Amino acid sequence: MNYANVLIVEDDQGIQDMLQYALESEGYKLHQAYSVKQAWEVVESKSLDIVLLDWMLPDNSGIDLLHRIRKYHSMLPVIMVTARGEEEDRVLGLDVGADDYMTKPFAVRELKSRIQAVLRRTMPDEQPLQIAGLFLDPVSQRVKVGETSLDLPPTEFRLLHYFMSHPDRVFSRGQLLDQVWGTQVYVEERTVDVHIRRLRKNLELYDLDNLVQTVHGRGYRFSRLS
Repeated sequence: MNYANVLIVEDDQGIQDMLQYALESEGYKLHQAYSVKQAWEVVESKSLDIVLLDWMLPDNSGIDLLHRIRKYHSMLPVIMVTARGEEEDRVLGLDVGADDYMTKPFAVRELKSRIQAVLRRTMPDEQPLQIAGLFLDPVSQRVKVGETSLDLPPTEFRLLHYFMSHPDRVFSRGQLLDQVWGTQVYVEERTVDVHIRRLRKNLELYDLDNLVQTVHGRGYRFSRLS
């Protein structure tokens, strides 16, 4: 049985009822919202483990809510579940910070699998890591340089975590996509480059950006030596 707290943000009552039946039968504890305003009140007041978020909501865009979640609750996993299935929509949703993206109509069984996959990826179970003055604690999901905390977005955090767990190894963009984003997520390889640049920009403030090295023609490597 699963005991994760799930927020469903969806204005279609039929989909809400379907997901309630399907997920409560698996042991999930559900919270429901039918608008961005309602959803934000739940995000602010409840301890959530994951959000299922529609794009088109009556009072605002789900993308706007995703922006706000990433700003104030950066580690809260979000799966977009929407009828908007064009490539540019999927890329935007993932670039803004969605952990996964599903299009309607969808199979409930697949959604359950994706929820479990995202929870596994975001559920910390490793020891703290420290390389070249950079400290990462998967349990508290904190990154520090000395006593200074780095506020990394969730994708950059997972990318750094994976790099620090496998130092001095070269990974292709495809390998990073599989390990950091997951094999069930559709995202172009160029998205890896975008998040690498963002990670380097965060590390550059502490002269640690050269830890993330480009290996031309092959991919990226995280070096033990700054």
